[in-house]
Amino acid sequence: MSQYRTFTAADAVEYARQFGGVDDPASLVEAEEIGDGNLNLVFKIFDRQGNSRVIVKQALPYVRCVGESWPLTLDRARLEAQTLIEHYKYCPQHTVRVTHYDETLAVMVMEDLSSHRIWRGELVKGAFYPQAAAQLGEYLAQTLFHTSDFVLHPHQKKAEVARFINPEMCEITEDLFFNDPYTDHARNSYPQALEPLVASLRDDEALRIAVAGLKHRFFAHAEALLHGDIHSGSIFVADNSLKAIDAEFGYFGPIGFDVGTALGNLLINYCGLPGLLAPREAAEGRELRLNDVREVWNTFAARFLALAQEKTTDVALACPGYAQVFLRKVWADTIGYCGTELIRRTVGMSHVADMKLIKDEAMRTECIRSCITLGRTLILAADHIEDAEALLARIRQAG
Repeated sequence: MSQYRTFTAADAVEYARQFGGVDDPASLVEAEEIGDGNLNLVFKIFDRQGNSRVIVKQALPYVRCVGESWPLTLDRARLEAQTLIEHYKYCPQHTVRVTHYDETLAVMVMEDLSSHRIWRGELVKGAFYPQAAAQLGEYLAQTLFHTSDFVLHPHQKKAEVARFINPEMCEITEDLFFNDPYTDHARNSYPQALEPLVASLRDDEALRIAVAGLKHRFFAHAEALLHGDIHSGSIFVADNSLKAIDAEFGYFGPIGFDVGTALGNLLINYCGLPGLLAPREAAEGRELRLNDVREVWNTFAARFLALAQEKTTDVALACPGYAQVFLRKVWADTIGYCGTELIRRTVGMSHVADMKLIKDEAMRTECIRSCITLGRTLILAADHIEDAEALLARIRQAG
């Protein structure tokens, strides 16, 4: 730890020259810091022609906008790099490529994705990428299946669970997903007009019990190596291309958490579109989001079942029909975790552009209200929604 130092732009250039894997390292001459820099320093490294060639990312030891009163483990850089490397093994077409990482400096070098755009930014503009949902479903199926008990020998699985233990980042998830929105917490932030609705979440015993169950499964069910924070802001898209990034919350947890978080962010956009676009475009966009939800789940489930039939190594888990039974449990988890994502992004502190960019205050409040209400509905109904079509019907019914 004593060797850790915070990179300057010049440090990032020098590091990229050493470990960027470019043909002419001396051509790398300039670094530009991108992102908000609250948790990490992220540098684009440019050559003499002004082309961005590689990315250098370094973890900071605390949340910069808060200060040293909110320390963060530097080990998350190792966990992020190793999660991405592991996911790249099984789904290279949809995972950013890590070319180097250093545990001591908490730094890694990644491929440049300047040809791509952050999916959330595209969604809030109404841009549509027809292949993205299926590609996301493929990524989830490949990464979650190949790191699960269906494939890994029990000894290897236990060793992997230990290698990817991530208590500090998991604690952040546990607080932001399952604790803060259901208590009167100082980190919560929402329109004052919604105080009665938010207060009703705290007083809803059935909801609190359902959330407790989801949190307990997050604690206890080490089913696969999760990305841990897979949302439209941690996904890059281009025409016929999708890449997952930012896996510092990676750990072994319930498969439905990753799938539910992914679906939840599509539904946050669904709820926000009436405030972001003109009425006709918003209605069209909402139908596209529902189709995206259907496509993500159907692709994930079909690919997972196909992989289970082809590659399951455990004798008991290879029993015909078991994978289908397992996926029914994953489906219920998916809906529940999807609901918690809708609530934590609107009641809690982790707000997103799908709501923040709505200019009309009254419309923004109503979009947030619909998001909270839908989240509550999904959490409570998770065990009773049969399939993707029933889910879409329930969403339309909610308004």
